[in-house]
Amino acid sequence: MRALVVMPTFNERENLETMAGRVRGAGPDVHLLVVDDNSPDGTGEIADRLAHDDDTVHVLHRTGKAGLGAAYRAGMRWGLDHGFDVIVEMDADGSHRPEQLHRLLDAVEDADVVVGSRWVAGGAIENWPKRRVLLSRGGSLYSGLALGLPARDVTGGYRAYRADALERIAFEDVTSRGYCFQIDMLRRAYAAGERVVEVPITFVEREYGSSKMTASIVVEAMLRVTGWGIAGLPGRLRRRPARRVSSGSTPTR
Repeated sequence: MRALVVMPTFNERENLETMAGRVRGAGPDVHLLVVDDNSPDGTGEIADRLAHDDDTVHVLHRTGKAGLGAAYRAGMRWGLDHGFDVIVEMDADGSHRPEQLHRLLDAVEDADVVVGSRWVAGGAIENWPKRRVLLSRGGSLYSGLALGLPARDVTGGYRAYRADALERIAFEDVTSRGYCFQIDMLRRAYAAGERVVEVPITFVEREYGSSKMTASIVVEAMLRVTGWGIAGLPGRLRRRPARRVSSGSTPTR
């Protein structure tokens, strides 16, 4: 299967070239699409140079910073329009290891959506303080409980989607701007009856540049998740709780 890694960027000049090389080494059928939000540090120009030298690297320039969700929607649409079978989400800062991409691609052979999970057996986080680990895990746990999602890592952003699953999820209708996009996509995948599995990954804190996480992104996620949870509560009470899917297993639709 031809896979496209969609990598949103904003001021990632210190990371992009290294990450592009690591993605290119992940396999002959893996392409990279850099979605740059008009980075003032020259990230877009670096992406153009990489694309000029390698026909498996592509660049989508946007006019300004419009949020992670919008960048992924644009990249996913580009990938579908260019005939890719699998669309992968990957951060540009090195927190998602391209060397573990094969785990997601192997699993998506028998699934519709694969989540690279920090919280299943074999998953890990490197170089995070305990406070941040607790906040991240707590946010994922709250989102999963509020929405009735069986996945352990609801907020993780290292994912693979089959092309036909993206169309069924209606990803272009997702309006979440920040990291809430990941929660929104996963709840839609479960609602559409997609086969969702988790595989263990190691999340590594960035070495260069600054995090794009802001208070407004956190607030957006909390408000939206709470609203979705309240709206969906009557339906969840009328049916049995979803069975938790273990790592690597594949539920049927």
